[in-house]
Amino acid sequence: MTDHQAQPSWQNPFIYLLAFCSGFCIMGIELLGGRILAPFFGSSVHIWGSIITVFMLSLSFGYLAGGKLSTKNASLKKYGLIFVLAGITILPVAFWSTGIMEIIFLNVEDSRYGSLLACGALFFIPTIILGMISPYSVRLLVTDKDSSGQTAGKLYFVSTLGSALGTIITSFYFVLFFEVNNIITVFSSVLAILGICAILLNKSVKPLHISTAGVVHE
Repeated sequence: MTDHQAQPSWQNPFIYLLAFCSGFCIMGIELLGGRILAPFFGSSVHIWGSIITVFMLSLSFGYLAGGKLSTKNASLKKYGLIFVLAGITILPVAFWSTGIMEIIFLNVEDSRYGSLLACGALFFIPTIILGMISPYSVRLLVTDKDSSGQTAGKLYFVSTLGSALGTIITSFYFVLFFEVNNIITVFSSVLAILGICAILLNKSVKPLHISTAGVVHE
């Protein structure tokens, strides 16, 4: 019997939930990037061009890395570690962003390249890690090649829905009631907590695999 036949009933809904939350956090963080850069570089169109470029580029690298990682004994534990690592790497933005942007602002005269460099320094690494979530989610969800397209479509629907809600809720409500650094800290904490939950739940999957294998061998 294969591993996917031994998956508990809660696993797929849990993965969809995590994909939704990651989409929410990614777009929320991207929007906050504009607020973080604005005091130093303004909020003109080339600032948003820098932000979008850095996020799209880093997500593309994340998709490649996540797809490759998912081919090597994919598990909820590794999936959870991606979330934990994403939470850890985004947290410094809340504490060190001002110092990093001051250094770049004082040394790069052109605000276009300054904003691009600042955005890359703050968001490139964590967004690569966040980009790894989608392909890894597909790997965990797909159990039948005949339904793989439908499963991937459903996952991207859920993830993109999370992104849409993250965009509107962050821009309409969060920034009105909370400090930017506090919102970043919450996003970081949510990602890390979700990752820890996945790691802990992975332990409940393993006994099921073992017991199923035992039945087959008998």
